Amino acid sequence: MAAATCSPLSLSRCSPPLHKSFLTFRPLPSSKFILQSPKPSSFKILASSSSVSSKTGKGDLLSSVLDSAVVLAASIAISIGIFVADVGPASAFVVTPPRKLQTDELATVRLFQENTPSVVYITNLAVRQDAFTLDVLEVPQGSGSGFVWDKQGHIVTNYHVIRGASDLRVTLADQSTYEAKVVGFDQDKDVAVLRIEAPKDKLRPIPIGISADLLVGQKVFAIGNPFGLDHTLTTGVIRLWVAQRNKFGCPATGRPIQDVIQTDAAINPGNSGGPLLDSSGSLIGINTAIYSPSGASSGVGFSIPVDTVGGIVDQLVRFGKVTRPILGIKFAPDQSVEQLGVSGVLVLDAPPNGPAGKAGLQPTKRDSYGRLILGDIITSVNDKKVSSGSDLYRILDQCKVGDTVMVEVLRGDHKEKLPVVLEPKPDES
Repeated sequence: MAAATCSPLSLSRCSPPLHKSFLTFRPLPSSKFILQSPKPSSFKILASSSSVSSKTGKGDLLSSVLDSAVVLAASIAISIGIFVADVGPASAFVVTPPRKLQTDELATVRLFQENTPSVVYITNLAVRQDAFTLDVLEVPQGSGSGFVWDKQGHIVTNYHVIRGASDLRVTLADQSTYEAKVVGFDQDKDVAVLRIEAPKDKLRPIPIGISADLLVGQKVFAIGNPFGLDHTLTTGVIRLWVAQRNKFGCPATGRPIQDVIQTDAAINPGNSGGPLLDSSGSLIGINTAIYSPSGASSGVGFSIPVDTVGGIVDQLVRFGKVTRPILGIKFAPDQSVEQLGVSGVLVLDAPPNGPAGKAGLQPTKRDSYGRLILGDIITSVNDKKVSSGSDLYRILDQCKVGDTVMVEVLRGDHKEKLPVVLEPKPDES
């Protein structure tokens, strides 16, 4: 039987019939189809090969055109579905595995989430007069952080955050803002207490810890709200528990603050007044200052211990002031005493109506010829050695108003002991 031959256009004579659910398309090697549109309402199909004379060839051609039309319609439908469907740019192609955190990371995240509702943003407002219109305006002159102390609306922060303010505003974690009133402050320790009238369900007091048993190398966390936009978290360790030998001056008054905590957790501008927490999320200090020539965090930050803060806040809430005992003297800088070759605190002035003057301490003065006569040099208080002004402040911080202390002084070439009854500051009486 002779092999069947087929013309280029009579494809169905040599090929098996196409199944309805499975289409196979093959190009026609000798045909070239051109779509022309001589009229807007009709299309003509022109073939470069010889015209097909049989009815079967025309049917095959029509079937091929219909198949192409079906494929075109399906492609258009798929394209429209892709553009219309709301599919993320990467979710349709990339499967993201669930994030796995380490145990210490989970603990840090939990600590941050549990304590941020207690941290607030404080705005310091000052009254200014416009130079052209002479209108009195209230403009922000500073800001800082703070934290909720109790459900009564008391907010604890640094004194230097609120210093010089005509008005204060406190922004809570939910961005609600309240006018704040100053309950009291302690300039020497750089601590201030504010109060806001906020619903109790919005106030979340921070857990209070202890600072007496802190250890060098212990992990700490500093939380702040520097710009009022959101909270920040920095971590570090206690670099130095400065209970014995470090001298740190209060940013507000310059008076040394004893037993400060030194940490390498970054304390950036705006974080002053924020809490320093231990790994359990308890308050151990107030972030108050950094040591940096440039003003930015350089890895040395200082915090006031919570044991010191607790006593101050208690007095401010109850009495509106801190009653701190004084000797009632003015003393020379430590460098001046060192040049004399002695160790102690040189008394420059002791007013007669002050505690030291009443006890008989001698101030520095000049004789009738203008020669300088050195006053008493305090060498110990209650048998505790005094080598500098910081030592004297440290001892007095452990005393109360009305206590009688035994002051040992070097007068000329001999030592004397004088009892002194401590009194409060004149402006606190």
